[in-house]
Amino acid sequence: MAYLISLKTFTDSRGNLTVIEKAIPFDIKRIFYIYGVDNSERGGHRHHETMQAAICIQGSCKIYNHDGEKEEVFVLDSPAKCLILEPKDWHKMYDFSQDAILMVLASTFFDPKDYIYEKY
Repeated sequence: MAYLISLKTFTDSRGNLTVIEKAIPFDIKRIFYIYGVDNSERGGHRHHETMQAAICIQGSCKIYNHDGEKEEVFVLDSPAKCLILEPKDWHKMYDFSQDAILMVLASTFFDPKDYIYEKY
């Protein structure tokens, strides 16, 4: 089941510094980011093996998730919020703000055979 974690953030008069190390529950093999999204939906899949951590480092977006039993919508609107997605989590990202940058950390390298597009 998908769940949110708070990333440790240090704030002072110079700004904010958010730390990812030791916060993600898997070894990171791939990093990608999504930006410049129009009204489209992204994602629309789950995985055989891959775990993911999604962080909207600028702007905001929503992530719909269905784990086979429970449906939930998560709002990512802070770079200190991180959504952990397990392989069974069928998810889609949508409602991106114009300035949104969604960074995703993945536990595996890209493999098209790892993707399952059918909804529950």
